[in-house]
Amino acid sequence: MHLSEKRQPLLNRVRRIKGQLEAVERALLEDADCATTLQRVAAVRGAVAGLLDEIVENHLREHVAHPGLSDADRTRGAEELVAVIRRYSR
Repeated sequence: MHLSEKRQPLLNRVRRIKGQLEAVERALLEDADCATTLQRVAAVRGAVAGLLDEIVENHLREHVAHPGLSDADRTRGAEELVAVIRRYSR
């Protein structure tokens, strides 16, 4: 799997996101003010969007635009990407 080459940086991002989510949880448990909680949630959303962007870019390069792919492979890669985009944009 091509993501295995980028596994550690991706896992590092996921772990940072996990920490950010835990900060949101603490804010809620400690009755932090709305502005603080909103800022923490916005940070999580931005971090998840960045992770998604990185994985989408990798998928596009490896499964749609990579030289040597068959037309069927390109079509399958593009359809997978469209499905993710539709799911994410709901």
